[in-house]
Amino acid sequence: MKPLRQLRRPTAAVAALTLAAAAALTATVATGSASAATVPVGLGGYRDARPAGTVGPSNSDGAPVTPKVTARMAGKAAPTNDWWSSLIYQRYAGNPYSENLYANPYTFKAVASGLEVGYPTNPTVTSDGRQYDFTHTKDLTLGVAGLNSPDTKVDGWSDWTVTPYWADGAHTFSATIGHGLPYVYAHATGGAAQITAASAPAVWSNQGNVLGITVAGHTYALFAPTGVNWSVNGSTISANLGAKDYYSVAVLPSQADLATYRTYAYSFVTDTKVGWDYQPAAGTLRTTYTATTTPQEGTQTGTLQALYRHQWLTTTDPLTALTYTSPEGQMKVREGASFSTTQTVNGILPSLPDAGSYDRAKLGGYLRDVANLPDPFMGYSDTYWVGKALGQLSQLIPIADQLGDTATRDKLIGLVKGKLQTWFTGTNASSFAYDNVWKTLIGYPASYGTDAELNDHHFHYAYFIQAAATVARYDAAWAADSAWGGMVKILAKDAANADRADARFPLLRNFDPYAGHGWASGHAGFAAGNNEESSSESMNFSSALVLYGSATGDTAMRDLGVYLYTTEAKTIEQYWFNADKQVFPAAFQHGTAGMVWGSGAAYSTWWTAAPGMIHGINVLPVTGGSLYLGRRQDAVKANLAELKANNGGQFTDWRDLLWEFEALADPAAAKADWDAGNAGYTPEEGESKAHTYHWIYNLATLGTLDPATTADSPTAAVFVNGSTRTHVAHNYTTAARTVRFSDGFTLTVPARSTASERGSFTDGGTGGVTPSPSASPTATASPTATASPTATASPTASPTATVPATTGSTFYLQPAGSLTTTTGTAATTATIAAGGGANHDGTPYQPLVYQVANVTGTLKSGAATDFDLFVDAAGSVGLAQQVRVSYDLTGDGSFDRVETFRYFASDPVTGWERYSGATAGLQSATGTLGNLAKGTVRVEVWPALGNATAQLRVGASQAQGSVSVLRIPFG
Repeated sequence: MKPLRQLRRPTAAVAALTLAAAAALTATVATGSASAATVPVGLGGYRDARPAGTVGPSNSDGAPVTPKVTARMAGKAAPTNDWWSSLIYQRYAGNPYSENLYANPYTFKAVASGLEVGYPTNPTVTSDGRQYDFTHTKDLTLGVAGLNSPDTKVDGWSDWTVTPYWADGAHTFSATIGHGLPYVYAHATGGAAQITAASAPAVWSNQGNVLGITVAGHTYALFAPTGVNWSVNGSTISANLGAKDYYSVAVLPSQADLATYRTYAYSFVTDTKVGWDYQPAAGTLRTTYTATTTPQEGTQTGTLQALYRHQWLTTTDPLTALTYTSPEGQMKVREGASFSTTQTVNGILPSLPDAGSYDRAKLGGYLRDVANLPDPFMGYSDTYWVGKALGQLSQLIPIADQLGDTATRDKLIGLVKGKLQTWFTGTNASSFAYDNVWKTLIGYPASYGTDAELNDHHFHYAYFIQAAATVARYDAAWAADSAWGGMVKILAKDAANADRADARFPLLRNFDPYAGHGWASGHAGFAAGNNEESSSESMNFSSALVLYGSATGDTAMRDLGVYLYTTEAKTIEQYWFNADKQVFPAAFQHGTAGMVWGSGAAYSTWWTAAPGMIHGINVLPVTGGSLYLGRRQDAVKANLAELKANNGGQFTDWRDLLWEFEALADPAAAKADWDAGNAGYTPEEGESKAHTYHWIYNLATLGTLDPATTADSPTAAVFVNGSTRTHVAHNYTTAARTVRFSDGFTLTVPARSTASERGSFTDGGTGGVTPSPSASPTATASPTATASPTATASPTASPTATVPATTGSTFYLQPAGSLTTTTGTAATTATIAAGGGANHDGTPYQPLVYQVANVTGTLKSGAATDFDLFVDAAGSVGLAQQVRVSYDLTGDGSFDRVETFRYFASDPVTGWERYSGATAGLQSATGTLGNLAKGTVRVEVWPALGNATAQLRVGASQAQGSVSVLRIPFG
């Protein structure tokens, strides 16, 4: 049996590739240029053509391919690794059109006669329950009468749309399609518009130029130009366009929605753009999705867009009641040409602080076991395995530094620098080469199709950028653009170019801005669309951008990394880990996916069915950028429970990765597992015993991530262990800086250093830690502290319950319905009424009310309302609590701004649970915030769901812990 490193998954290799086909591929490898020149970049450079004897983008027969584009798109940077890439990258010689395309809610496929259109609503689950697919099945084929095109080319694209084009000499046809678009926008010449149904359509509305039909149980509307009528002949539907050349088709949620969809049927989407805005002070990322439209007739410029789950969970923009089915769960429809999402930014760390109670001598021994190997790179030569070795070594550098072992630290830095420089010089056997046809940078020796299929560039190059970020942490001069930093940025540009003016690379090659995650295959040449297996290696790329951008002062690179990291973290929770249990079909017998496809997901990997590797492939590599995995500790625990159930109750393969994953949700259990099993395992190829020991023991001290607390730095995090909080931040700059956390804490971090503080405000400001003026010092609660007898807050708290002339941004919920700027002294509980079994989502029902009046404050730019409420449903099942925060800005009795947050589904286990505003997110908001001038702030808490009472903890002191608090966006 080959060693594991030779069995690593071929991420976008054809799953059914035969040995004969593989042999043919080997026999027909295209050769590179023997006369490639080096393009200088700082002290290094890259080749302007690939080395002799190497392969470039090819089809499955091994023949070179070029982008399938029309003349007007020739020479432009071709998007690869997208949902529609099989249109532009012809992977199979016998198919010059496309493979199945999954844009959602539609599916598509290009054929000689035009565009197949489908809307699959029932998933197919394999007999073993390991994969589900919403497989493309055509309902309609859109085109022009008589069309028989020899191929399909691409005539344009935007951030999440594409326009395929057909021509046969007598006819032309094009169709703009995209993620979230419920319309197909068609242009046809040379004949009548023609739509062929898979079976005779049932016509339920005929308004001449507007036709409502049902095919295979799916409802469509066809829109011809005004004055043009559709005719139906069996399964063929046609319209003589005359001097016009356009028509559109919409898939409808129901027949009743025809009038709504007719409103926007002629407002064609002609461009789409994503924009992002990271606001460090607020700890938020705002992402805006904009569709540009051009009316074909009339003046309507609006449109309808269907939002994926990760988008509608994080937007406060109004949505309609219209919905669609998709492989990623329910989509909700927005009426308008743009929408925005706002997400909390959880920071990352270049490494964990030195907080663990490990045996430092043992840790040092583990460290030197790797550093002193005769060849720490294990003979690896290709971009993936060299990258993995770079990742392993670079994670050891800060550990050596913390141990004071400067000799080993400097040796490791030298090893990493040397290997990077070998690749970055541009003249060695190991180097990067630019392909001017496909506008891409390929590393040679390549692996897993990074050359012939343009696979996995973000996976491979992430390790190089992460390693460079570690070097930059200790040697800023090395990372200067005029030194070796220029080459680092070129690698980053290849996988994620964010500069629309830079024609060397396509925009965000490996990241789909609307789907919210990466795609691994360069050509997407599969019946199931594109795929991504190792979402964690995609996150390794994003976190590398954050760290390298922070280390070098490149805020554009840093902010791009924040956008990619924050967005994909949300989609991983939903589409890989099914954290809310709302995405995977019931018949799919797994709670996690090893890989996500355009059509669905699979409990598998490309190379093995071993459960440990199926789960672990979305964990590796474990770094300070892995903290996002700890945002949903419930999902981590469910993930590992399933793994153990499928694996006989044990961690076998990749035990170190799984222990590290476990430590993000249950550090004590991970420590126990390490203590019991560390003597008898072989580290995963990119891991080391030193790093695993350091990671687990640090988290055993630090505790778990607090995802609700943000900082004004992307390289900061907060951990909670019982009643003890630890604030950590890294400062890459050459001067000390103060990092401010959203819980009111401030941490002074020396230049080019990591600082941490344990116990929240117990230092009283010592050790470089400065409490916020509005925060009061806390003490660590005794583990045996008990709450006072319960009391119930009045549901009719007096509107005059005030704190005279109050200022501040942090208010604590107190008994009898008051909000105060200081914590309580004795914890009590207020009873949240039973909901009576009715649904009160969004509408207060017998609420507990907490209020403060005569408040003055200045609205802080970019800030938002937040809260932490501690609730307990005891053993009651099916309960949910909900919060509304209202602002009367002038105290005149009229609330100017009302914010309703999504409800919190509490568990049927006795014990306090944290209901966080930042985690729950806004459900709706009315009115506008402004400055408070003797205003009133009100909090209402009520039962959104359920038929039993719950408890709300109020009046607690910091020493008692679990303090219910409201944070308002005012200075």
